[in-house]
Amino acid sequence: MSQTTSTGRIWSQWSLAQQFAVASGLVLLAAAGLTGYWVSGRIEEAVVRNTANATALYMESFISPLSQDLAHQDHLSPDNLTELENLLVNTPLGQRVVSFKIWIKGAKVIAASDTEIVGKSFPPTENLKQAWTGVLRADFNALGAEENEAEASLGVPLLQIYSPIRQRGTGEIIAVAEFYENGTQLKTDLVKTRLTSWAAVALVMAAIWGSLSAIVLRGSRTIDRQLVELTDMAAHNVSLRLRVQGAAARFSALNDQALRQIGADLHDGPAQLMGFAALRLDALRKATTSEAARQEIDQVEAAVKDAIKDIRNISRGVSLPDIDRKPLLEVIHGLVDAHAGRTGKEVALTADLGKGPDLPLAVKICVGRVVQEGLTNAWRHAAGAGQEVVVGRSGPVISVVVRDRGPGLDKPGENGDSYGLGLAGLAGRVESLGGTLTLTNRSDGVTGSELAMKIDLRGVE
Repeated sequence: MSQTTSTGRIWSQWSLAQQFAVASGLVLLAAAGLTGYWVSGRIEEAVVRNTANATALYMESFISPLSQDLAHQDHLSPDNLTELENLLVNTPLGQRVVSFKIWIKGAKVIAASDTEIVGKSFPPTENLKQAWTGVLRADFNALGAEENEAEASLGVPLLQIYSPIRQRGTGEIIAVAEFYENGTQLKTDLVKTRLTSWAAVALVMAAIWGSLSAIVLRGSRTIDRQLVELTDMAAHNVSLRLRVQGAAARFSALNDQALRQIGADLHDGPAQLMGFAALRLDALRKATTSEAARQEIDQVEAAVKDAIKDIRNISRGVSLPDIDRKPLLEVIHGLVDAHAGRTGKEVALTADLGKGPDLPLAVKICVGRVVQEGLTNAWRHAAGAGQEVVVGRSGPVISVVVRDRGPGLDKPGENGDSYGLGLAGLAGRVESLGGTLTLTNRSDGVTGSELAMKIDLRGVE
């Protein structure tokens, strides 16, 4: 089993509240990281910028008057240079600003604490370029450029500030002063600020996560409770459905037994009496000399014989002989043979019920009725052309299909009658067992109709 599959199974076993807690926790953790990083970055930028502005404004009051020579020449006078160096040596300002450079056009250093780089030109950095446009630029502890080797060797955090030097009166930028302020205290302040911002973001995210998790937990418990109730209700409904279906099946079997009893009673009672009456009428005709009386007797005898025929048809239609004692396959063969004998039309039978115990009586009766109805419809509406019966069983499902090669149905689902038992009654019988019954045109491309039934035996007692 793969790790992904195992993780998926574990995840699916968690409750909705647990899934939300983990998923939202990861999302909020990532959001807290990104937000904290962004907020701390903005705070650091603001602190560095404000500190740089204050330092630059302070330094400009000292450096700008000493740098006005650069408006007319590319070097400082010896007096101004000496005064500038004295300003940053052994003074409180010098303890704060540990190094400086003064740049002129061409990225050339004309004055610096590190005398070794005076007079040299270096590739201009982005900060230097921006400073020449009049923008104050500052970086904290960014000493990777070539001209910063001396400052980097000091081993202390430095605030690197680029401040434009303007000519008095015209405001033209004549040089750029770069100086490095000791940033030890600034670094400490930034760390505290960063930790404070991260803590604030974490607390806010934790509060959001906690409140949302509490809401989802309450909803999850409600859903879990409702799922349990729905599961119990579904199980109860299934039990009720099976009980109702079983009751319907038993009623169907009892009803069919009643019909068979009625058929037997009709055959053994009224049919026999009517037959006896027909025999007596024949004897009475012979004993009668009046032609008018004989004609009356003939009419009565014809009516009696018609009644006998109807009684026998009704008896045969409502009865499925010995269905409770015979296997289903034998019952189907008997019904097909009886129909072929009555109509004189051949019926093709294909039956595959497999091996196993016999079917419940209610199912056997239902199958027999569908075969009867289908063959009767095929005889009445298709003159018995191409009659075919297919009975099969696949797993728990038994199916019956009765086809013909007649003209088909103008409207699929058209009702037919089978000895007084119509399709509507037959469909109700099938549905009471959890099955389906359909009457449609054939689906195999051949002209004709098709009566099809399917029953899932798992729901039948």
